[in-house]
Amino acid sequence: MPDPSSLVLVVTAPEDAPCLNATLTDTITRIVAKDAIIERRWLATGEAWELRIVPQADGGERLRQQAAMVLIGLPVDVNIISEDGTPRRKRLLIADMDSTIIEQECIDEIAEFAGVREKVSAVTESAMRGELDFAEALTSRVSLLAGLEIAYLDEIIASRISLMPGARALVATMKAHGAHTALVSGGFTYFTDRIANAVGFDTNQANRLSISDGRLCGTVEPPILGREAKLAALKNQAKTLGITLSETLAVGDGANDLAMIQAAGLGVAYRAKPIVAAEAKAAIKHGNLRALLYLQGYTRDEIVE
Repeated sequence: MPDPSSLVLVVTAPEDAPCLNATLTDTITRIVAKDAIIERRWLATGEAWELRIVPQADGGERLRQQAAMVLIGLPVDVNIISEDGTPRRKRLLIADMDSTIIEQECIDEIAEFAGVREKVSAVTESAMRGELDFAEALTSRVSLLAGLEIAYLDEIIASRISLMPGARALVATMKAHGAHTALVSGGFTYFTDRIANAVGFDTNQANRLSISDGRLCGTVEPPILGREAKLAALKNQAKTLGITLSETLAVGDGANDLAMIQAAGLGVAYRAKPIVAAEAKAAIKHGNLRALLYLQGYTRDEIVE
């Protein structure tokens, strides 16, 4: 059984570029004193490896930095996971949708059809960096979409939206091991309803676009779901499940995801803006969403495709 107070260095590479090998992992292992090593193992050959060590005064940060230097130039992610007696495999997944579970920002795709993509995308990027109030930014962007036929939303879903690699595997694997999964987005229910169904999420919530006579009204029905609402969703669902926040995983990429990422037992910044990556417990820049399973200690043969 793992030491309940150990640290785990987790190194992950992209599924399509499994660049890890024994030479690299041996070099990393030699950084640590032998009596500090508890266990080392492959989670997926070439793709994911972990080294469990005894607690360190700096929380393992020096080891993380040294391992990153060994691997410099490679498309890998290096994270430290603390095993402090709380379950490493989480019982609740709260995931953002845009640029996390899907590869696009839905509002930018809608703006393309409305002929205002450049204006909307600039505000989206600024809002995700945390430079603008999310509610105000959403309201101003949606106002530019007034009059667009909702038939275009169906066309966007059919032809422009693609799932992030590993999304289905992440959700299916966690559900197979008893976790509840929820898609919580600052986007729109028109998309989350369909994406949640396609990926397999148990529940979803998002903002609701006002629609009249088959066209967008240019407004969002209140209340607007943003940063605090995402945090509330995490806390409320954990309470409903009867679990602690330490048993939860939250993942996202933008500033409106930061509160839930910081509050979750395992908060992951996924291909995220710098402000989010700097504050999250773990960050994945190169790998796909299967990396979140490796952070929880799942092995390749446990992943449900």
